[in-house]
Formats: sequence, C-alpha cells, structure tokens
Amino acid sequence: MLDIVRLRIIAAIAAHGSVTRAAEHLHYSQPSVSHHLARLEAETGARLVQRVGRGIRLTPEGEQLARRAAEIVGRVDAAAAELSAMVGLRSGRVRVAGFQSVLSTLVPRAAAAVRDSHPGIELGLLDAHPENALRMLRAGDIDVAVVFRYDDATPADVRVTHLFDDPMYLLSLDATNRTLGDCRDAAWIAGCEHCRREFVDACERAGFTPRIAYTSDDVIVEQSLVAAGLGVTTIPGLALRAHRAPGIEAAELPGFRRRVHVATYGDPPDPPATAAFLAALRQAVRQAGYLEPVAGRREQESRES
Repeated sequence: MLDIVRLRIIAAIAAHGSVTRAAEHLHYSQPSVSHHLARLEAETGARLVQRVGRGIRLTPEGEQLARRAAEIVGRVDAAAAELSAMVGLRSGRVRVAGFQSVLSTLVPRAAAAVRDSHPGIELGLLDAHPENALRMLRAGDIDVAVVFRYDDATPADVRVTHLFDDPMYLLSLDATNRTLGDCRDAAWIAGCEHCRREFVDACERAGFTPRIAYTSDDVIVEQSLVAAGLGVTTIPGLALRAHRAPGIEAAELPGFRRRVHVATYGDPPDPPATAAFLAALRQAVRQAGYLEPVAGRREQESRES
C-alpha cells in the first residue's frame, strides 16, 4: 500500500511544478521531499521524475500516479476537514515556545484569535531561546516553536516554515548615525557572550571590533542605557515594536537581519488545534505588515537540480 504522505508529495510536485515549491506548499524541507520521492519510486518500481536542466518534470508514469494521488489526497483531506469540524476544534491543546520579542508582539495576537475562534483549545505559551525551543520540540514537550536564525540554514529534522525577515536597527541619540561604521568609536551595549556573535561579526564586516562597555539581554535595559547617553546598540525590529524608549534614534541596517521561522515536528497534516494556531500566527504576521521576501525563494529555485 502506498504511503499517503508520498502520494501527497507527488501530487504537490505535479500541482506546483518543482520540488522546491512542493516543499514550501507542504511545509517540508526540500531534502525530505526528495527522500520521500525516491522511496515512492522504489515502492512503485517506476521512474516518476526526470531531470530537465536545473529542474525536474514528471514522467508519463509520474503524471498518471500524480492524477490518482490528487484524487486520493483530496478525499482524505475532505474527510479530515469534516472530522475536524465535528470534533477536533472543540477541544485540543497547543504548546508554543517562542523568543521574547515574538511573544510580546505577534504570538499574543495569534493566541487571542485562537481563543476567540476556538475557545475549547487549551493554549500554553513558553519563553524560550530558539535552541532550547527546538530541543523541546524534538523531545515532544511542545507542539510549535517560533525561532530565529541569522543565516539561511534550517534544521533538517523538523518541519520549518519561514514567516518573515526581521530587520536589525542601530539605536543611538544621533540621527546622523545610519551605519555600524558611524559608531565604530562608541561604547556599545551588547547581549551576553552567547547572544552577541552575529552582532560582533556584523561589526567586523564593517571594518572594526566593537568596544562593548555594557552587557544586557533585556531590550528595555538596552534602550534605557542608550537614552541615558551611555552607548549605542543594535536591536531587532520586533523588539523595537514591543518597546521604544523616548528620545532614541533608530536606523535600519541594510543586510543585517534575522529570519523568523515556525517549526513543528512529524509528518503533516498537523493536528487541528496546532493548524488553527499556525493559521492565526500567519494572519498576525500579515496584519503586522511583514511579508516574506520573494527574492530568496526565486534564488533557491534557481539552485534546484
């Protein structure tokens, strides 16, 4: 018997035209989709895809299986939707871990929307650094992790969806300070030694090593020190939305950003309560004016082979 997840993958490839787009649609990593596709070919004994330039296309056998798979997946999804409407959202539990600035901005909006739409769902929220949140997700202690990274890498063993890019800002008392280099001689306020690596790397790319005079991971403390004229600092856009001290100047730093993702564990589909929270979180992101950059997706597709 063919695996429903693999049938869902072949149907998505036919519908979206590439492994990359199918992975985005299913919230899978691209290597995971490729792995399931190879297993499906082994199970059927048929060659289902062939390479064309940098991409792929379905063989006649693949097209035939994809048509049938779409029918099967559609019926399964319809049955699941009917059952969820009857039972799944009248009760359930979603345990969410996220970093501080997302818990003080976007997550409360999503939580309130879930509470209003589905009052039977029990929602738990936990403040956790991304590394700890992913560890808890893998251990089954939470259902959803909202995390960030400063590079483009994503964990291979969890399902990760990119939500948006969060720009970094330079905070000072001088409106003419627009770049890191403008403050090369200033006293800097930075996070703890485990949290300042990306900041230090960005300064070194700008041609200097920052003189760190004060250490704090609390955005209110950091901004208070800047407002008192004791130094300058960098801060993510989400944190600046959550709190902005009077009198400080904020300049967005081009090319310095962190990528915010939502991660879940296990094969799709997600449990109804989890899916409801994820939908509410995406809506909160859209309402806040964050949009996922298109250029990054196109670049990834151009590298597909």
